[in-house]
Amino acid sequence: MKNIRLILLVSFLMGGFLSAQSFRKIDNKAFARGEKLRYRVYYDSFLTGKVTAGEATVEVKKDAKIIGGRQAYHIEALGWSKGAFNFFFKVNNRYESFVDEQALIPWLFIRRTREGGYDVNDDVTFDHYKGLAISRQKTNAIPENAQDILSSYYWARNIDISNSKPGDEFKFNFFLDDSTYNSKIVYLGKENIKISKGKYKALKIKPMVATGNIFKEEFPMEIWVSDDENRILLKGRSGIRVGSVNVELIEYSGLKNRNMAKLE
Repeated sequence: MKNIRLILLVSFLMGGFLSAQSFRKIDNKAFARGEKLRYRVYYDSFLTGKVTAGEATVEVKKDAKIIGGRQAYHIEALGWSKGAFNFFFKVNNRYESFVDEQALIPWLFIRRTREGGYDVNDDVTFDHYKGLAISRQKTNAIPENAQDILSSYYWARNIDISNSKPGDEFKFNFFLDDSTYNSKIVYLGKENIKISKGKYKALKIKPMVATGNIFKEEFPMEIWVSDDENRILLKGRSGIRVGSVNVELIEYSGLKNRNMAKLE
């Protein structure tokens, strides 16, 4: 049975399960192959100031992929701890998503999580033709246009907010740990923010996350993205009992649009 299941998965990934089903078409104005973003992760409090805990990169690989008979982006996110944090909570994470070029839905999600003593390995094949997600553990039914946690960011960058007002919500579904979550992004308005790269016009949002080992609240963080067509993450902040944990853009390259929302 295991060999039959493997053959079916390989056939799907090579484009064997084609059908006449049509998928949504999203005009992707936000990103392109070759884009790479680098972030600093730090803890900030009145007593300690800003203490670097680690770094992260998110990259849209230059190579094109064909999965399920469809053109796909190959996106990779890496995160790792630095310095003294390695001694008491070492982090070394890798996430990959192969995302449909037109529909911005995932075909394959790879997860390698190493956080302290918490290790998770998973590979999820999304069969959107049949509405299934096939993980290492089992096969699950999924709703139309279900995302993974990485592809959802790239889908969200293309949300049209031109007529939005603070408090508006954008709903979506994402699949993680053999479960489908009903989630949403809440738009909070426009702000100018300052980071190490300069001062930018930004859109402020708060995403709904899956509660569990990491997050106890549904809306634990605030996020600022560039108020331009790139919509790149500039900064994220999550409050904790003392101080906050922050993610801040420190490098970028390969952006699809040259006009950045930089003020100075």
